[in-house]
Amino acid sequence: MVALTIACGSSEGGNNESSSSAKKTAAVDPPNGAELFKTYCIQCHGLYGDLQINGAKDLSKSELTLEERITMIENGKNLMTPFKGMLTPEQIKAVAQYTFELKSK
Repeated sequence: MVALTIACGSSEGGNNESSSSAKKTAAVDPPNGAELFKTYCIQCHGLYGDLQINGAKDLSKSELTLEERITMIENGKNLMTPFKGMLTPEQIKAVAQYTFELKSK
């Protein structure tokens, strides 16, 4: 979604300065893990991480480390979409960190 927005914004042509400043702003703003989760993960994991649609794991009970969560998000598993290449490494890490907030909500 972000890549689409950036790609569409840069294809307008015209003032390169505004495109350049938009890219700088996007690079400076840290990714919002909660918003990314709501965009990409809520369909199967649910708002609280415990929906378990299509074999999704209950994230509120997950014992995975941050690194394991990042790997899972990057590569997917079973029906889970691999997000490597779809999201930036920073976005993937933000989502992985956010999933810790789902514990016992």
